[in-house]
Amino acid sequence: MKRSLVLSVLAFVVAISGSAAAPGGMLSARAADSSNVVIAWNATMLATFATANVSAPAATRLGAIVQAAVFDAVNAIEPRYTPIHVSSAGPHGASREAAAIGAAYTALVSLFPAQKPALDADLAASVAALSGDGTNPTIARGLNWGNTVATQIVAWRATDGFSATPPTYLGGTAPGDWQPTPGGSGPPKFRTLATTTPFAMTSPSQFRPAGPPALDSVSYTTDLNEVKAFGSATSTVRTTYQTETAKFWQLDTATAIWDRVADSLAQENHLDLLRSARLLALVNVAQADAAIAVWDAKNTFNFWRPVTAIGDPAWAPLMVTPYFQEYPSGHSGVSSAAATVLASFFGSDAEFTATSNGVPGVERSFTSFPDAVAQVADARVFAGFHFRFSCDDATRMGLLVANYAESTLMQRVSEQGD
Repeated sequence: MKRSLVLSVLAFVVAISGSAAAPGGMLSARAADSSNVVIAWNATMLATFATANVSAPAATRLGAIVQAAVFDAVNAIEPRYTPIHVSSAGPHGASREAAAIGAAYTALVSLFPAQKPALDADLAASVAALSGDGTNPTIARGLNWGNTVATQIVAWRATDGFSATPPTYLGGTAPGDWQPTPGGSGPPKFRTLATTTPFAMTSPSQFRPAGPPALDSVSYTTDLNEVKAFGSATSTVRTTYQTETAKFWQLDTATAIWDRVADSLAQENHLDLLRSARLLALVNVAQADAAIAVWDAKNTFNFWRPVTAIGDPAWAPLMVTPYFQEYPSGHSGVSSAAATVLASFFGSDAEFTATSNGVPGVERSFTSFPDAVAQVADARVFAGFHFRFSCDDATRMGLLVANYAESTLMQRVSEQGD
């Protein structure tokens, strides 16, 4: 890389973080093999989350923060859609690609300061690939604009309530009430998600479901018997493929699995920079709001897990039960939201392949998004975590959340091409 480019990148990093990057001469292994920097930095985001071992619920919110910053930075330079949060116009002549890079970098460094050295190298590699001889002033404008937007987005979401101290957990001891499950202790986790300010929804309770069926109902008994049979660690009816299905969808976050699907479909369909940014912003915002809606319901109904409901010390689930309330299913809600957005871009019957970092080398191919969401529901039952009705209700919630996000955020304001 030429000296002028090195100095340009160093100046940008020093200006926004106070220390110098170690410029690299090749593309980072953390980035996707893509000339589309929005897709490449989405892969960098997922790698950053994996390095930090970000939990699945938290990943939804963090993914939405990063991708909201990228979209608002790219869109504002030549606006085609309404912004998510930052309404200021971008600088004339700024590089959209550099704005995407600057926004993703600044958001990730702000959220994961311990990973700054790796992100500095990612930044240097991206700018090197983008700017050639490093003399183009539009690159600096774009980087600085991306930094400005991301700083505002991160500040906005810092007061969304996720990091607040939750109230004392009161719980309950009646049949159906959540009780601590093996592998955890104390109150259920992630309760502040229930009161986190949504990105698109009017409130966390906007799409609250009616609640689980009565414990003496046919529906409840049927679904209890299903998870008891198929979700047991020693099940004699669950197949090897079904066991793999449970692990596939549990051992990686929904954000990582669905964002990789979004990246691959964006590349296959040759989405340009802005359409890629809008896709990823919608996918991640829908996932975040679905998680918020689900946790609102979890903390409203406070429903017990199958391991508690079955009440047999000899019965254990296939995998360790997540330490929070059962109803409704978080993974089903988040997956449904992501799949709904993707179907609106690529068609409900789009063919795609999903991968899970928790099951290396295994791929799951689908001929429609509803088929994939149905497999997620199966996976939660096979793992011994969820009743079928919890997955079904969460799937409907995810659909409603995604449709609302798509109808209110990032609306077209210009008929010019993206």
